[in-house]
Amino acid sequence: MKATALRFFSPEDNSETKKKVTPKSVTLTGYVSAAGKLVFPDKVVSQLSINPETTRFKIGVQEGKRKIKSLYIVAADDNSSDSFEMTKAAKGYTISLALILQKSGIDYASTKYTFTIKEFTYEDGVSGYELQLGDTAPKPAYTGKPRGRKPKNSEVNA
Repeated sequence: MKATALRFFSPEDNSETKKKVTPKSVTLTGYVSAAGKLVFPDKVVSQLSINPETTRFKIGVQEGKRKIKSLYIVAADDNSSDSFEMTKAAKGYTISLALILQKSGIDYASTKYTFTIKEFTYEDGVSGYELQLGDTAPKPAYTGKPRGRKPKNSEVNA
């Protein structure tokens, strides 16, 4: 006689336990103001693991790249000469980078740039934040050769 495969229950199967809810990952965003300042809203600063009043930051870009796509922010040592500080603004905190952005070819005065914040690990386990820039300007119109079938004219030339 062939043995049938059985699946046995445990007392945990019979109890109603709440399923663990994993928190949704919220995308942290900020923007570059028309004055050339990186603006971090209050909600974003509260979710980052930093104290904006006392922490100073080193700001850099990836070496060897001509165009800036990302800015990197790492917490600096106290009172370091090459570090930036966050200043309190009306609805958040700002870091002034007007000349650096202008020299890098980012036209913040005419185009509104936003950035998404992602955490990354720097040397020796030090964590920092990557700010991926993206402009909100509409895509320019396509000016190349049209492809596909030609549209039918409603007027027939005779």
